[in-house]
Amino acid sequence: MDEGKLEQIRQLLLKIKVDLQEQEKNFKEDANPVELDQTKVGRISRMDAMQIQQMALDASRRRQLQLVKADSALKRIESSDYGYCLSCDEEIDIRRLMVDPSNTLCIICAEKMDA
Repeated sequence: MDEGKLEQIRQLLLKIKVDLQEQEKNFKEDANPVELDQTKVGRISRMDAMQIQQMALDASRRRQLQLVKADSALKRIESSDYGYCLSCDEEIDIRRLMVDPSNTLCIICAEKMDA
């Protein structure tokens, strides 16, 4: 992979990381426990609030996983291991990396894992 594309991907990963950290920061500021007082909120409303809270927690877990993947990709760039499949050690197609720069598998190995 040429240095220009590698730098472009590195910048994309850094942007992804900053965006995810900002989203996580906003989530933590807005995360409030669900009020369980039936005199103030009806049962259905509480159930909706609890479901929304659970969905927000799941989204937070996904963001944290994406952050780990972005950090890992940045470390692979620094160590010159980036862009190679972790399974077969072949070069990952640049188009695949441009879609998701944290990909660690070539398309063939990824399909084998899904099968």
